Amino acid sequence: MLAYAFQIYFDFCGYSDMAVGLGRMLGFEFLKNFDAPYRAESVTEFWQRWHVNLAVVMLIGGLWHGAKWNFIVWGAYHGLLLGCERCRGKQSFYHLFPRPLRIGLTFALILLSWVLFRADNLTAGWHYFGAMFGLTPAIDTARLLAAEVYTPYRLLILGVSAFLAFHPLQAHDWALRPIGWPRVALLAPLFIICLMVMFSQAFNPFLYFQF
Repeated sequence: MLAYAFQIYFDFCGYSDMAVGLGRMLGFEFLKNFDAPYRAESVTEFWQRWHVNLAVVMLIGGLWHGAKWNFIVWGAYHGLLLGCERCRGKQSFYHLFPRPLRIGLTFALILLSWVLFRADNLTAGWHYFGAMFGLTPAIDTARLLAAEVYTPYRLLILGVSAFLAFHPLQAHDWALRPIGWPRVALLAPLFIICLMVMFSQAFNPFLYFQF
């Protein structure tokens, strides 16, 4: 669940940043529409940072992602949360908690929704929830998957992903600063490493290509 949350985050963030960067290369300046959504303190703020925010829009958005019940329930889930916060003046029911706790609770609510978004169908989504909370037996390959995920390399990747996702400064903000030799010296090796990783893996299209 956590790995998929970061995958879809960087998938959406990545092509949003590329659109902004390519636009600037062609002389166009696009507005920032993806602003560290996992740092949101409520579901309303999450979708404002992602790019939409109304309950009806969420229901339609669920249908747009696919005519499957898991997408419809996903949209209805967010629509219900948004409606409850709208009745409270766009505040969450935990808005009096300390800010780190507000962010953590919002992130937990979003994580639960990604299960439905990722599942092949609604039945698979419920089974996944049951396995997560110990209500139903886990799939046969769960132990093998855990052995593959819980390695130093992959745990390091998750840690780096969390750092980047929750950092207050995003790529859009960094791009506003002048580019000097220190930044070039830092970014050039990272760019080369990214290319090496990309060409060493199988083809993996953007998640949103399926929609």
